[in-house]
Amino acid sequence: MPKRFRLTRRFPVAMTEDGYRRLKSFSAEAGLDEGEALSFLFENFTSVIDHDKLATRLRLFNDEIDARKR
Repeated sequence: MPKRFRLTRRFPVAMTEDGYRRLKSFSAEAGLDEGEALSFLFENFTSVIDHDKLATRLRLFNDEIDARKR
């Protein structure tokens, strides 16, 4: 029997405008609401990311966030 899909956690999230637009676009393409789309991405994180690019993209993102905070 498949497990029932329940959203059990709610938390405030601060996102960049670009990130939020991409989340809304992805969730619409997938036929999910934003919370379901985030749940899908994080439940399947290791199979949906490119491990080789993750560290580089994360470093670039962190540099950009630091620059925006100044």
